[in-house]
Amino acid sequence: MRRTEPKKAKGSSKLGLFLKITLILATSALICVTAYGVYLTKKAEHAVNSAYEVVENREVSEKREVKVEPVKDNVSILFVGVDDSEARGQGAEGSRSDALMLATLNNQTKTIKLLSIPRDSYVYIPYVGYKDKINHAYAFGGIEMSMKTVENLLNIPIDYVAQVNMESFVDIVDIVGGITVNNTLAFDYEGESFPIGELNLDGETALKYVRMRYDDPAGDFGRQNRQKQVIQGVLKEAISVNTVLNYQSIFKTLEANVQMNVMFDDLLSIQKNYAGSFKNIEQLYLNNGAGKMMN
Repeated sequence: MRRTEPKKAKGSSKLGLFLKITLILATSALICVTAYGVYLTKKAEHAVNSAYEVVENREVSEKREVKVEPVKDNVSILFVGVDDSEARGQGAEGSRSDALMLATLNNQTKTIKLLSIPRDSYVYIPYVGYKDKINHAYAFGGIEMSMKTVENLLNIPIDYVAQVNMESFVDIVDIVGGITVNNTLAFDYEGESFPIGELNLDGETALKYVRMRYDDPAGDFGRQNRQKQVIQGVLKEAISVNTVLNYQSIFKTLEANVQMNVMFDDLLSIQKNYAGSFKNIEQLYLNNGAGKMMN
């Protein structure tokens, strides 16, 4: 007797074909995403390592016995914003730090604290041997002198430093598609009006937003708050999906305008440990005893 196979329902056949196609497409997409992720990682590694620069006479802070390991240790990072526009016509020695910010990262609590140091803080500058505005330390001895001065002021080790050309700040904000801040003080600065409320800023307006200080009743402390807003805005936009396609531009800007003494592997450890903390940075301020303001 001849055995006959049951006929497959047409709907079942179509469903199987649909599932196969979906699986193929999903697998192809995963391969593409993985390959693109590897590509971005390699580009990021090249950009970071290209920006790497050894700080002379400073393999490790004098306030540490051994070099830190970000995967397990607390670390500190000094951000030095240098505005060469102030030095035009004066030579390289005329450059001063326009912004000084110290980030301390606690590996146990996974928290980040950001201290903005007023550029006119009147402090003792090591090696020079007298007190002056803290932003003059960069003119006296570059990054090394800036790090040493901040260490002496706060009595804590500085593990990493990133020097950023402030003019590139405009490009970075534009690359991430602009940022949104909540302004609490209405003011005009260099032809731009900044009303109270939520503001969408491009690179040029963001730079003006953080530079104004003389018309702020809070002085440099008000400026520090605006700096924090902009930094958080950039970090928020930088990790968004829409920014992925702009990473190529970000890497080029990083290579051309940033110098830092942190290698790619250490940077990855920091990103891995603190990725969720960058959205909630605690702002700290210098008290009167830490450094007086100089008019």
